Amino acid sequence: MPARRPDEVTLRRRSRLPVGAQIAWRVGLVLGLLGLAIAVHWIERGGLKDTHDGHVSFLDVIYFTMISITTTGYGDIVPVTDRARMFDALVVTPIRLFFVLIFIGTAYTFVLRRVWERFRMEKLRKDLCDHIIVAGFGTTGSETVDELIARGTPGDQIVVIDCTSEALERAASIGCFTAEADATRDKTLQAVRIERARAMIVSAGRDDTSILITLTARHLVPSLPISIVVRNEDNELLARQAGATTVINPISFAGLLLAGSTHGEHLADYIADLASTSGTVQLAEREVTAQEAGKPLSALARGLGVRIYRNGKAHGFWEPEAARLEAGDRIVEIVPTASNEAAG
Repeated sequence: MPARRPDEVTLRRRSRLPVGAQIAWRVGLVLGLLGLAIAVHWIERGGLKDTHDGHVSFLDVIYFTMISITTTGYGDIVPVTDRARMFDALVVTPIRLFFVLIFIGTAYTFVLRRVWERFRMEKLRKDLCDHIIVAGFGTTGSETVDELIARGTPGDQIVVIDCTSEALERAASIGCFTAEADATRDKTLQAVRIERARAMIVSAGRDDTSILITLTARHLVPSLPISIVVRNEDNELLARQAGATTVINPISFAGLLLAGSTHGEHLADYIADLASTSGTVQLAEREVTAQEAGKPLSALARGLGVRIYRNGKAHGFWEPEAARLEAGDRIVEIVPTASNEAAG
C-alpha cells in the first residue's frame, strides 16, 4: 500500500448536524411539501381536466402534482378553474422553487461545501504557526485543552491528534482543529506543521505510545518543547531520553499532594490553586525584561518570584544568583489570576 501523503491528513471541525440528520430533514421537508400539494390537488380535483379520459383519479393527481413540481408539464392534465389555477400559481410554483433550492442546497452541503471545506482547511493547515499540538484526547488530554483555553489560548491555535473520531468530536466542538491520524508517524506530524508549532503535549494513554510519539516529534524538530504524561515511574527516564522537555507523572504528583496534606491541611489546596486558572493565583514562567535586569528576584512588580533559570540551571529565591537578574534569565513567579487581578 502506498504511503499516505502529508496533505492527506486534513484538519476538521465539527459539523453542526450529523450527516444523517441533515439528509433526514431535507427528505422530510420534500415529502411534506409534496404531500401538501397532492392533498390540495385531490380535494380540488374538480378543477382539473384530464384530456385523455376525462376522469381525474388519485393516480392522476399524483402524476399531475409530480410533473407540475418538476416543471415538466405535458398538458394532458390541466387546471381549468380559477381556484385550481391560483393554487398552482401561488402555492405549487413556490413549492417548485423550494424543491430546486433544496436540491441545490443538498448538492452544496454534501459535495461542493465538502470540497470547499477541504480546500479551506488545507489553507489553514498551511498557515498554522505558533500553535500547540496535543497528541491524545483522553481524560488528561481533554482537561489539558480545557486549561489551555481557560489560560487564553484560542481554540484555533490548538491542533488535537487522535485515532478516535468520538474523542475528536468534543475537541472540534470547542473550536480546536482536529486530525484523525496516528501521531507516531512522521507524515502526520508534518501535516500539522510541527516545525512551526510552539509546543507539543503528549498524552496517548499508554506510556509506550507516548514515548514513541515523543521520539518521532523530537527527531523532526530538535528544539520543540515537548511535555509528556507517563504513568509508570520506570518510564520517566525513558521519556526524557526520548527527548521530552517536561515529564509529568500524575500518580507521583498525587502522591506528593497526599503526603503534603499530612503536614498541613491547606498545602494541597494551595498547590491545586497554583496549577489551575480557576483559583486565585497561578504559576507563570517568562523571560526577564530589560527593566528588571540588574534587580533582585524579590523586586518583581507584578508577581512573587520563586525561581530563576540561568543557563539551564535552576536557582531558588534564597540563592545568591537571585540577588541580581540577568538578561536571558527565565523567571518562575506566582501571580494573581486574571479575574483576581482585575478585581484588585
